[in-house]
Amino acid sequence: MEKALLVTVEFFDKKYKDTWRLDDINFELRELVRSAGLQVVDLIECFKDKPVAGHYIGKGKAEEISSICKDKGADVVIFGDDLTSSQQQNLEESIGVKVIDRTQLILDIFARRAHSTEGKVQVELAQLEYLLPRLKGKGIMLSRLGGGIGTRGPGEQKLEMDRRKIREKISRLKDDLSKIHERRGELRRRRHEGEISIISLIGYTNAGKSTLLNALTDSDVLSQDRLFSTLDPTARRFVLPNNQKVVFVDTVGFLHRLPHHLIEAFKATLEEVAEADIIIHVLDASSPMVHELSQAVYEVLEELDIRDKTIITVLNKSDKVEDKAVISRLLREFDNSIAISALKKENLEELVQRVSMILFASLVYVKAVIPQSEGKLLSQIYKESSIISRDFKGECVYLEADMPVRLKNLLDKKGFCDKL
Repeated sequence: MEKALLVTVEFFDKKYKDTWRLDDINFELRELVRSAGLQVVDLIECFKDKPVAGHYIGKGKAEEISSICKDKGADVVIFGDDLTSSQQQNLEESIGVKVIDRTQLILDIFARRAHSTEGKVQVELAQLEYLLPRLKGKGIMLSRLGGGIGTRGPGEQKLEMDRRKIREKISRLKDDLSKIHERRGELRRRRHEGEISIISLIGYTNAGKSTLLNALTDSDVLSQDRLFSTLDPTARRFVLPNNQKVVFVDTVGFLHRLPHHLIEAFKATLEEVAEADIIIHVLDASSPMVHELSQAVYEVLEELDIRDKTIITVLNKSDKVEDKAVISRLLREFDNSIAISALKKENLEELVQRVSMILFASLVYVKAVIPQSEGKLLSQIYKESSIISRDFKGECVYLEADMPVRLKNLLDKKGFCDKL
């Protein structure tokens, strides 16, 4: 197991100052490193007015860290911020060991977690777009030999790859993602035609989205107490108490300052959120940073241009909160919120009822004349609609009902609406 020395920096200049407290940044960096499978030997805090152009933290501080690395036996130094290629190269020369920045650490974790073809394509594209502007000659990143963090993925595959070849590879990966985008669009189209409502689960990484999906749908999606345990979106069908069919879709976890390369690469996947009828925002109610985690999620939604969606805020892990007054306060502070424990399956019935009520509130009044030969369609209407009146005349059924908008649109498409 590689030994990592962590470095975080607090800047006093407001232009560079992070919105999170340094202690919280330190905690998350430790969790990221733990998720990457490294052993943390120490964490060094630095305080600067603003970044130093050449060495980010200054050459003197870099030499001090070099001494600490020798004492601690560190194999790699990981910075909690992003570095330029020149800063990274200068720091490696001064410190004498491999230097990784925050984005590269996250990319490495994603590379470890990606199992599907889609996930691997998305991660490799993000890696190459991160590496391309950092190439100098053979490149500080691509010239590394051996294993360990920071060498996973395209850097190991072809060290002699030059800028032109990398650009060509990026172009091919974007073509692959375009095809994935088309396939996902086709799947969404089929769901719409089947009049199935989409419920997207979103949230900060390790908030418990996969655990909630498993609890609701009796699935066995991988769920572990670590950051980014799952990357690939997972869809599971579910039937509400009113017999309406829905699909719950679990998505990749969000993160504070989620690297732009990853957001761009995963846009095809995250479109599941944009197409959702309801978004369930899963929050870790036991975290002292619950408001900061929520804000980080909404920042990603803003970057994805996702607005005006119905959002249910699920305060998960409420069983870990000993002071129930805290839960009561959070329920007041977050709109349309419900406190649950996905792990212990507590209060899931209220969540399901809330989803049912929201979908029912979106029902529209419809008059229709439907041939009795449309047995499958009629069965779906009876299951998912509130029937006001029904009359059989000849070969047709004359209906008045409150039904989901998508079902009404399907009747419109078939020419069955408003014939009374």
